[in-house]
Amino acid sequence: MDLNPNILRTIGLLLLSNIFMTFAWYAHLRNLAQRPWYVAAVSWGIALFEYLLQVPANRIGYAVLSLPQLKILQEVITLVVFVPFAVGYMR
Repeated sequence: MDLNPNILRTIGLLLLSNIFMTFAWYAHLRNLAQRPWYVAAVSWGIALFEYLLQVPANRIGYAVLSLPQLKILQEVITLVVFVPFAVGYMR
């Protein structure tokens, strides 16, 4: 099976963007003593990098995949990233 390089780029960018977003959304829950304004500012900073990866991933992916295929790929990657995060980082 020969994978299109744009599909591989899409997968790589989506993996990285999901790692950033998972940490932006959930990592602060390990330490609830932090001030909410500080957590929000750090989360927004992390999310910026997620968007810098997510937007190109979707544009590249949409050139070679249908929208439903792209969304399903995104959801699969979300689970691939979240499960180890929840088990390993969040315990």
